[in-house]
Amino acid sequence: MPADLVLTRGKIYTVDPARPWAEAAAVVGERIAAAGEAREVEPWIGPGTRVVDLQGRLVLPGFIDSHVHFIEGGHDLMAVQLRDAATPEAFTARIAAKARELPPGQWILGGNWDHQAFPGAELPRREWIDAVTPEHPVSVSRMDGHMVLCNSLALRLAGVDRNTSTPAGGVIVRDPASGEPTGVFKDAARNLIYRAVPEPTPAQVRAMAEKALAAAAAAGVTTVHDVSGERGFAAYQDLLREGRLTSRVAVYFPIAAVDDALKLDLKSGFGSGRLRFAGLKGFTDGSLGSGTALFFEPYSDEPGNRGLFHGQMFPEGAMLQRVLEADRHGLDVAVHAIGDQAIATLLDIYQELPAPGPRPRRLRMEHVQHMRAADVQRMARLGVVASVQPYHGIDDGRWAARRIGPERLPWAFPYRSLLDAGVPLAFGSDWPVAPMEPIQGIYAAVTRRTLDGLNPDGWVPAQKIPLAAAVHASTLGGAYAECAEREKGSVTPGKLADFVVLDRNLFEIPPEEIREARVLTTICGGEVTWQA
Repeated sequence: MPADLVLTRGKIYTVDPARPWAEAAAVVGERIAAAGEAREVEPWIGPGTRVVDLQGRLVLPGFIDSHVHFIEGGHDLMAVQLRDAATPEAFTARIAAKARELPPGQWILGGNWDHQAFPGAELPRREWIDAVTPEHPVSVSRMDGHMVLCNSLALRLAGVDRNTSTPAGGVIVRDPASGEPTGVFKDAARNLIYRAVPEPTPAQVRAMAEKALAAAAAAGVTTVHDVSGERGFAAYQDLLREGRLTSRVAVYFPIAAVDDALKLDLKSGFGSGRLRFAGLKGFTDGSLGSGTALFFEPYSDEPGNRGLFHGQMFPEGAMLQRVLEADRHGLDVAVHAIGDQAIATLLDIYQELPAPGPRPRRLRMEHVQHMRAADVQRMARLGVVASVQPYHGIDDGRWAARRIGPERLPWAFPYRSLLDAGVPLAFGSDWPVAPMEPIQGIYAAVTRRTLDGLNPDGWVPAQKIPLAAAVHASTLGGAYAECAEREKGSVTPGKLADFVVLDRNLFEIPPEEIREARVLTTICGGEVTWQA
């Protein structure tokens, strides 16, 4: 049978240890039929075969982004952009401009602000934006998604004032003199505001999904692990029926909804090669930037604060019961843990699980940013996948040292230690918290050069990893994390035909130039989904 597509005269890094490099690959339908030297693949060429001359370009398996908030990312492409607002004045001006664009009464959402960029790392206050948003309720998130800033109108609509109690697992930031909320809400306290925000319509969610899919294809991403829950599932189903789901989507529902999953008798892996239910997502703590990541010792720059457990950890033992119940019914779990105490606590929970049965089990820990040395080996023994986002390291590395101090620094974003211990690595972006650009994640893991340019030899350079390991974590490692390593993640005959073509060979350029590489073509299931 002749191939539908042949890629030839390229440098294909297969991520297949049996044959790491190839010159050509043949595709029949959605799957790879052959990969090897050009002369070996040439017999697959027939009269109707589309032949692509790669002209020596590097080809990798399609990137797998193992941690995205996909619908939120699509929404943020249409929302106010605050990531690069470096002063309070710029922050206010961006909000004011968005208010002029929207009809009165419509919420201003999105944001992705970073107070660490402001002079003195000052937290924003509602007074910054009240005067420019008298008719628009505002709830804009910090870049890590663990804090929101709201204006006074949003507080009134949500019924929040100085008498509102702080929920477990959250913080209402209050003015020390008056006790009034400043407008900043951390972690579980955000729900006090979210309950007042109107749900998007199905048409709006569909538009967000389409925006997100286009962004993924342009970045060379052929699979996303959507950890933001069931919000986009109906839209994904519609797009799948229409043949417009241009990236594969593995969806993780909230672990708090474990009972709903059990009622439906869902199992991890249910679905198709394009859309599948992957498991349940939970939280143990917050984030470093928000001061809510949970540590054994206090923050170096905030002696009275060790962070906090997420609301899903209450009442005590709740997360353990959810994880046990999920595992008992064939559901994989992916749980957020950033601070060293949160990481240790999650490993304690995973240690309580019975030995795995015949079903392949994928226990995941999301982020794994600051851990104790002893927990590296424990993580390896338990077979836990480290689902990590390298870009966070070169972003947080600009200011993290003052938060955690020199003693904890060697174990910040400890990718080399995890790799050497045999912990499986799966790379993701955490988009829209960080850019959905796997090339930037690879660059971050290999160089650890912080975004401010102050660490040319790498921030905590002992934790750099080799390029091949970073590519593996961005492809086959992601497939392993969703228990799909037999279906995708490498250029291997029989697997799904997902590829990305780059404009330069990452293996032949200095590591510091990796970030300049660009995607030329993205192919998912043998079909071109994006081309420069």
